[in-house]
Amino acid sequence: MASAPKTLQQAIQFFSNYENCKEFMVALRWPDGKVKCPQCGSDHVAYLEKAHVWKCYAKHSQAKFSLKTGTLFEDSPLGLDKWLPVMWMVVNCKNGVSSWEIHRAMGVTQKTAWFMLQRCRLAMQDDLTGGTLGGEVEVDETFIGGKVRNMHKDRKARVTAEHRNTGNKTVVLGILERASENKPKRVRASVLADRKKASIQPEIAAHVEKGASIHSDEHGENWRMDDYEHNIINHLEGYVEGNVHTNGIENFWSLLKRTVGGTYVSVEPFHLFRYVDEQAFRFNYRKDLNDSDRFVIAMKQIVGRRLTYAELTGKTEESARQESIN
Repeated sequence: MASAPKTLQQAIQFFSNYENCKEFMVALRWPDGKVKCPQCGSDHVAYLEKAHVWKCYAKHSQAKFSLKTGTLFEDSPLGLDKWLPVMWMVVNCKNGVSSWEIHRAMGVTQKTAWFMLQRCRLAMQDDLTGGTLGGEVEVDETFIGGKVRNMHKDRKARVTAEHRNTGNKTVVLGILERASENKPKRVRASVLADRKKASIQPEIAAHVEKGASIHSDEHGENWRMDDYEHNIINHLEGYVEGNVHTNGIENFWSLLKRTVGGTYVSVEPFHLFRYVDEQAFRFNYRKDLNDSDRFVIAMKQIVGRRLTYAELTGKTEESARQESIN
């Protein structure tokens, strides 16, 4: 696509034209140029130009489909002229973009903007860097949540008494594979219930290949595993000892906390994993790629994924509980 946008301004102008959106989405979803029905996979379809939909001639209930059918954008009343610039912004803004900013820029309600961003974050749950991490790996945990010093004195006393060490914050585990000759550094991060051995060890085993060299701080003594070479740096004594340090993952924590605390201000623990996935995606694709490349990578991950508002807000789980009670 010779005229594909390279900047946000170009993207807004380019995707304001439906034909450009159509050309981009068709090339993205059907690289061979043959549009296929998302329901049955048949290429016996016809384009209805006035309605901007295709009609499948196979016999099934959902004969008509659009560019958004079978993607994260399905059933949204908003057009691709809004969806694609929003995806561009959330993928490329280093410190994220808030729902209030999307609300002002796109002319939608703040609630709609928040829902749009959460759906975009689902596309940023990275499936393209699959496999386990190996070589030199840094492992660390951090705590995300409100600062105790900013709380009202009554709440501060209660939180300090109940959660003396963590301040009732959410634990996030980060695993970073250091850069090697043939690949850049990459990170995996996940939200945990706590920082106990039973929570941390399964995550390490799932994401780090056996025999890898793990670097961690002094807390690593609590979850040391026999299948790995374990190097520990005591931060009470220093931060670097030869090749042993956790500076790489600490850099990721700095970016994550700047995003959560600076751009989004208040993130519920229930949704925190989505914001972690967002920052991990940008971190993993920050090198040797321009804004357009990152945008295309994220857009390739919108197909076959759905996130309804009921699922996002937990209403489906509540409905299931009510049905089981009744």
